[in-house]
Amino acid sequence: MYPRLSDLFKDLLGIELPFPIYSFGAMVALAVLAATWLTARELDRRYRAGEIGPVRVREKDERGRVRTRQASPASLIGTMTLVAVGFGFVGAKIFHILENLDAFALDPLGMIFSTGGFTFYGGLIFGALGVIWYARKKGISVPVLADAAAPGLMLAYGIGRIGCHLAGDGDWGIAANLAAKPDWLPMWLWAESYPKAIIGPPPQPVYPTPLYEFAMAAVLFGVLWALRKHPYRPGWLFSLYLIFNGLERFLIEQIRVNNRFDLLGLSVTQAEVIAVLLMVVGLVGLIRFWHRTEPATVPTAEAQAG
Repeated sequence: MYPRLSDLFKDLLGIELPFPIYSFGAMVALAVLAATWLTARELDRRYRAGEIGPVRVREKDERGRVRTRQASPASLIGTMTLVAVGFGFVGAKIFHILENLDAFALDPLGMIFSTGGFTFYGGLIFGALGVIWYARKKGISVPVLADAAAPGLMLAYGIGRIGCHLAGDGDWGIAANLAAKPDWLPMWLWAESYPKAIIGPPPQPVYPTPLYEFAMAAVLFGVLWALRKHPYRPGWLFSLYLIFNGLERFLIEQIRVNNRFDLLGLSVTQAEVIAVLLMVVGLVGLIRFWHRTEPATVPTAEAQAG
């Protein structure tokens, strides 16, 4: 594995970059760009179809005067992304601390200011709260925005897991049962030793769960993308995303290394609990939004222009 992509470039191409490029950071940046582009594309499509209303944006004309005009909500995607990343960063760090309170007690400042140690669900929850706040402030329909973002969020999750795999940051599986490996499956998909892991290699080969999560996320992204023009009420697709996300994570937790705690006599992980809650919320959402939408009442972009 290559915690630094700059080392990969050097080994493959003989090019030595003047500065390090870390794999995890690069993949997170790629994930954010992918989710942003896909969400903006969907918002524009829904705006043209009259599924979501315009927002008011301020801009300067050629004389430097500030004017206000109506535009697609996609015009605010840059700010929404910054809000999501900012809130998500804080949430991911908070959830990581809550999951590792013993280590936090030993070195609180070190954990807070560490460049590692982030929990996906913390980032998802806090990032969503930040975007909901911003969307309401700008008068953007939250259910429509959530549906527009659902496919991109799933793809971004998978891309982020590739970053975990390349970096070797500890987001891997339990010790692999080498004797149970199917003959047709290559060893690198069954067991990985992570010799260059940024936190040090595991004591024995483990299941490369980030690769499994990437594969599942890619398939689920395809399903969500195919269903993005669903006939049901806004919020239905995002509810399906919550179910997919929760189910995928709950399944992978069965072979993934994670801290466990006791909950009502059950040994569970933080991710398992949140995954179950997401599936429940998603199921409630599917039932609530399982009605065909009425014809669009929001004026289309063409109608507004005419």
